[in-house]
Amino acid sequence: MIPISHRKHLMDELGQKLLNPVRLVVFTQEFECPFCAQTRSLVEELASLSDKISVEVYDFVADADKAKAYGVDKVPAVAIVGVKDYGLRFYGLPYGYEFATLLEAIINVSRGMADVSEETREKLKGVKTPIHIQVFVTLTCPYCPSVASLAFKFAVESDMVRADVVDVGEFPHVGHKYGVMGVPKTVINEKVEFLGAVPEDVFLEHVLLAARRPEYVL
Repeated sequence: MIPISHRKHLMDELGQKLLNPVRLVVFTQEFECPFCAQTRSLVEELASLSDKISVEVYDFVADADKAKAYGVDKVPAVAIVGVKDYGLRFYGLPYGYEFATLLEAIINVSRGMADVSEETREKLKGVKTPIHIQVFVTLTCPYCPSVASLAFKFAVESDMVRADVVDVGEFPHVGHKYGVMGVPKTVINEKVEFLGAVPEDVFLEHVLLAARRPEYVL
């Protein structure tokens, strides 16, 4: 799934930027999941480009306890785990524009830190309320990766933040539940939400709003 012409560049980038090992934990199932096989293939191809990336594959039904432990509730799903589990989950096939989101997440998890401003880093340290960010994307949306990447960066920087990136095209019932009429759409703790690509400081303000309002935590 990764063109041969891109593999050398990816190998060089991963070789230069990865510090610590990263596990890509894939949840799949054999039936009624049209993109599960492609997700597994893509992740395994990517892992073959670096000895610091390993893959674990679990069946969503047969390994239900493992799925529960990772908080995975739909497939295909990829958990991006470093020296610890930072709470990064991608639901759907991380392809198209979202391949960049996966790649950047792997690098940040490997480094144990993200490319955010010092002000953002300090404010995230002050978050004491659990924060659950969901970013709804499509694989053809050029504006989605910037928002998805910010959500993952915040999760890397704060133990109180976990982030899901969800391909709404793969999970239309989830999109219906959250009233997703356009992407990227971000929902924080089920209550705070915004539409479109926003800069880091604006995204952070929405996170801090959710953190300041305990009644938003479900």
